[in-house]
Amino acid sequence: MAVTKERKNEIINEFKVHESDTGSPEVQIAIMTEEITTLNGHLRFHKKDHHSRRGLLKMVGKRRNLLNYLRNKDVIRYRDVIKKLGLRR
Repeated sequence: MAVTKERKNEIINEFKVHESDTGSPEVQIAIMTEEITTLNGHLRFHKKDHHSRRGLLKMVGKRRNLLNYLRNKDVIRYRDVIKKLGLRR
């Protein structure tokens, strides 16, 4: 269910703000979105996997907090991330 190393590196390269960036809010939000999408597919098949469902809800909450942080810090970067990831807000 976890994102592979190669896919994670692709996401980091796409969303990084500067050259050695791995922990900016944009990168964290993009990686979480990928994990949420993967876990969502898992839960479609395994409907009674409540442990994974709880983890999914925690991830969604963390992503939401990061998005709120980014929106309060820099609205332009926030809008760019939302647009790139296709999140509806």
